[in-house]
This record gives sequence, structure tokens and C-alpha cells, in this order.
Amino acid sequence: MRLSLGLETRQTLQQKQVLAPRMIQSMEILQLPMMALLEKIDQALNENPALELQEFEPEPVEDGPVEQESPDSPTVEEKELIVDERQDNVDDFERLVELDRDIPDYFDEAPRRSVNRMDEEADRKHDAMANIESRPQSLQDFLLAQLGELELEAEILELAERIISCLDPSDGGYFRTSLEDLLPADASPETLQAARRALQIVQSLEPPGIAARDLRECLLVQLRPEMPHYEAQKTLIQDHLEDLRDNRLPAIKRKTGYSIETIQAAWNELRKLNPKPGACFADSAVPAVTPDVVVEKGEDGRYRVVVDDSRTPPLRISEYYRRRLANGTATTEEKEFLKRKINAAQWLIESIEQRRNTLTRVAQAVVDYQQRFLDDGPEHIEPLKMQQIANQVGVHVTTVSRAVDDKWIQTPRGILPLRRFFVGGTHSEDGEEVAWDAVRLKLQEVIEAEDKSNPFSDDELVQELRKRGLVVARRTITKYRQKMDIPSSRQRRDWTQTPK
Repeated sequence: MRLSLGLETRQTLQQKQVLAPRMIQSMEILQLPMMALLEKIDQALNENPALELQEFEPEPVEDGPVEQESPDSPTVEEKELIVDERQDNVDDFERLVELDRDIPDYFDEAPRRSVNRMDEEADRKHDAMANIESRPQSLQDFLLAQLGELELEAEILELAERIISCLDPSDGGYFRTSLEDLLPADASPETLQAARRALQIVQSLEPPGIAARDLRECLLVQLRPEMPHYEAQKTLIQDHLEDLRDNRLPAIKRKTGYSIETIQAAWNELRKLNPKPGACFADSAVPAVTPDVVVEKGEDGRYRVVVDDSRTPPLRISEYYRRRLANGTATTEEKEFLKRKINAAQWLIESIEQRRNTLTRVAQAVVDYQQRFLDDGPEHIEPLKMQQIANQVGVHVTTVSRAVDDKWIQTPRGILPLRRFFVGGTHSEDGEEVAWDAVRLKLQEVIEAEDKSNPFSDDELVQELRKRGLVVARRTITKYRQKMDIPSSRQRRDWTQTPK
């Protein structure tokens, strides 16, 4: 192998796409939903002194006589201080204290917040505090309140409180920890027996079935001898929960000797029991959805979109810092700082405006395409891809994706996610495109109308949809049925009916 040293000239051609920080910020702002945008604006107002809220113009004063000051009346500057050594001059010192309030820029050149801005910030904070929900009662508080009404030994009470602390409402309030794990390693058999007694006491509290260790125990705790078909229910819970899940009623009939009617009646009673008694204490608060776009129907029948930016505060660049940068009194370091802050404020204002324009154009194109959905309902939604909207609006498909991401639109059909209007589809036998949402609705319609004594299999569902002009594969039927939480044909069968 031969080595050589020398210079070599090589020319390479590379094409790179470099995104400017301004473009990156515009894309981030476009992707933000309304509430996140408001948080972004609040953060920018706190961090950037060059950004401030646009003040509203003062209301015009009604015409009328205006009291004029006498030219001889002294102004604040014209009033003289009278120093009298024989007095403490209280009036003069009070005037000095009030001087800064009367002339705001006399001592301090920094910008002061206007009364409108302070009132607006106070109103926003007041609204935020008023909208804070009160802390709901927890499962532990509810059980401990009941426990406090019982007369228990100190050891039993302590063990019961320890058991209650292990219950998780998001898990249905089940007791998943073994009693041995709650006790010290050297616990005596008497202590273990006391723990069992404490668990029984906790299970006797409301809601019924709380602190059960599994589904069987949860349902058995809720059973009462006076309930209809008590013995049959107890047998089903103890030995045939899996058979009930798979709707194997004939197998239960062979093993128990109960008639199908009795099994079905007991099963109907079982459905009244609560399999997750602690779930009602779980945090189930659903955040309110704030629509970013509102659809309004004009007199000509055409739908028009309006971006709801009523909650977006108007922004502007501080005039004080503009003058400070322009008059040349700032140092070099201050100029660099002010340039960065003013540029950042300008970028944010322009990005918010660009977000509004892009969202308006994209939403209007979507609404125009899906007008049949808004007029006639979900079964008339049209197959639509983001690339189609991107071509129509004249932007990249990723811009459309960011514009509709996590955005909600208020329509005559309710508040819907904007992505709801983008759906795939299939072709009918006559070659017409049909959206998958329409296929799902038709599938649900067929299943609801089927004979429950002999329900359709997935292969038969394919044939039924074909009769209605929809060509769908069997695996697609299975996938949609599972997504719609529709059980299989065996589980849908009603064994109390005689097959036709």
C-alpha cells in the first residue's frame, strides 16, 4: 500500500434546508391550541419588557362645559415650599410625597402600567381564581368519616386506616396489597387475624364492594339474600364469570342445571352490581374544550369560518423602549438587549397574526369541502386528505397538519376536533368514494338490525355490506367492530330466543 501526502481540491454540492428561528417560532405558534397560546402570551409578557398589551382608546367625553383653570392658579411646579422653622411643615412634606403620583415620569423614566392594563390583569386573576374547582371529597376521606362513627379497638382502627390508605379509586377501589405486606415481618398470628377483621370492617362500608381483592369478591360482597335469583347469582359469580364473559350460556346450563331463562335473569341482576365501586371518587374532570374556529352559516347558505381570537389579548411593542433605542442614550449592551427583545416581540405578534390567517384559510377550505356533512349529518362526510387541502390553500402538507392539530371547531353539529373532517375511504361498487365513517355507521346499522338469535359473523357482515354497495374486507370489519366495542357474533347471541 502506498501513502502520499498532498493537497486535493474537491467540489461537493450539498442542498440543505435550514429553518430560520422566525419560521420555527411561526410553526410552533401555529400548532398551539387556544389555551396553550394564551399561556405562551402570558409567559412572553412576563419575560419580555418590550412586549405589552395594547391599551384601549379612552371613551370620548360627552360635550359639555369644561371647567377651565384660572391662569393665575399655581400648578404643581409653581407652588412654593414655605419653610417655617417654628412649624413642622406637614403640608409641604405631604406634597413632596404625592409629587411622584401627580407627575408619574418626574422621578422615574421607566414605563408605568396603565390603569386599564392593571385592571385587566386583576380581572384575569380574579376569573382564574373564581374558576378553580373546590377539592372534591376523596375516597379515603369518605371511608375514614364512616370509620370514625364506629367503636373499634385501637389496633383494629389503625389496621383499617392502613387498608384504606392502600385503596386507589382509579383502580375501582380494590385492595391489591396482601395483608401480610401491611404487617411487620415478625407479626403474630393474632395480629394477622386482627388485620382480617379490619378488612371485613372496611368492606362493610359504603360504597358496597369497596376494598375487595378481586372481581369475584367485589360482587359477592354486594350480594344480599333478599335479591332475586340470589343462589343462581352466587353460583354464577363463584364458578362461571368466564363463561358469562364469553356468553356460553349453554355450557353453564349443562354444569348447573339451571334453565337458560334462569341464567339470563340472574345475569341481568348481576349487571346491576358495581364492578368498580371506588371509581366514582376518581378524578374524572374533563377539561372544557375551547373552540379555535367558529362556523357560521350565511344567508346565502354558505358556511364561513371565523377564528375565535376574542380571548387573545392585543399586543404591541413598548413605545418607551422604542424611544430608548432610537434616541441613542442607551449603552451598547443595552442596545443589543433592546434589539433582541423588540425583535422577539415583533416575531411573536407577526406569528400570532400568521396563525390566524393560516388557520382561517385551512378551516374555510375544510368546511367548503365537507358542506354535506354540516348539512345532512355524519353519514355524508366525504373522504378527505390533508394533501388536498394543502394543494388548495397553497401551503405544505405539514402546515395543514400543524394548523388542525389539537384544534376544535364549533359547528351546527357540535364542537368537533378539526381532524375529524380528515378521513380515509373506500370505493362502492359503482366507483364512488365512501368515507370510512360512513362505513362504520352502516356497519352499526346492520348489526343493530340483525337477528340476535342468529347474529351475523364477520364474513356475513362483509356480504351484508356488499348488498348495500360497500366493498369492505373481512379484516376491516373485524378492526372496526373492535374499535366500536361491538362483541363477536357468539357474544351478541341471545340464547333466550329461538333461532328463526
